[in-house]
Amino acid sequence: MEKAIVEAAETHCSKTKSLAFTSNQLKMIAVVAMLFDHCVIVFIPHSLEIYHLLRMPGKLTAPIMCFLIAQGYYHTSNLKRYIGRLFGMAVISHIPFTLFFGYNPWEIWRATDVLWTLLLGLLALTVYHRKGWSIWKRIFFIGICCLLAYSADWNYVGVLLVLFFGIFHEDRNLQTMSHIVVSCLYGVQAVFYGASFVARIGVFFSIPFLRRY
Repeated sequence: MEKAIVEAAETHCSKTKSLAFTSNQLKMIAVVAMLFDHCVIVFIPHSLEIYHLLRMPGKLTAPIMCFLIAQGYYHTSNLKRYIGRLFGMAVISHIPFTLFFGYNPWEIWRATDVLWTLLLGLLALTVYHRKGWSIWKRIFFIGICCLLAYSADWNYVGVLLVLFFGIFHEDRNLQTMSHIVVSCLYGVQAVFYGASFVARIGVFFSIPFLRRY
């Protein structure tokens, strides 16, 4: 009887491990989803109804990246270098992003790419953990991070995802709840921005993957 119980437990653990994802695997899932999304944007006519449905899988990329940025905050050996590397990549990617979409690269207040959002999310999480700062001072500077991300891809939604993934990094259920709340905000944005609500439903596709990290 005891042997059967042990074997059953080992089988359950083996199945659980086989369904788990490492950070590198999550990155590959995010990259593949992003590549698919970009192919849809380029090759599928935007007037077709199926276009919005095909945009759904690509929406899981940003939450995964936000999650990994938050994980990186706790695992990096040098936070300043981590922030510096992210800043450097944000600067490099800003120019091709803005030129591709027809913006002036110097007018950063009009548009920039998602790496600025990830950077500001990391800064917001850093502010949250700032020792010696009052709660109101931290809220103020987190608000500044959200405001600065307004023109960036995924804007303050991405900042909030990084922040809450980091705050609740030890509680997967609270991470999921905050993910759902912020993602609902992302869906509501579609009404004001004239974006596709259907496509934005895809943001919830990332939840099963993140719960298996």
